[in-house]
Amino acid sequence: MEEVTREEFSQLASRVSVVTRYILEQSRRNGDDLAAVKTRLDRVEQKLDGLDARFTGFVRDFPRTVAETVREVLRERGER
Repeated sequence: MEEVTREEFSQLASRVSVVTRYILEQSRRNGDDLAAVKTRLDRVEQKLDGLDARFTGFVRDFPRTVAETVREVLRERGER
C-alpha cells in the first residue's frame, strides 16, 4: 500500500467533491426531465381515453348510421 501525502489527499477529496456535485446535479435534472415526461404522458393518455370513447361510440353506431343512410337514399330514388 502506498502512502498518500496530505496534498494528494486534498486534491483527491476535491475531485471527489466535484464529481459528487456533478452526479447530484445530473440526478436532479433527470428527475425533473422524468417528471416532465410523466406529465406529458398523462396528457397523451387522457387524449387517447377520449378518442377511445369516441371510436367505441362510432363503431357501435356505424351499422345503424349506414342502414339509415341507405334507407334514405333508397327512399329518395323511389320518390323520383
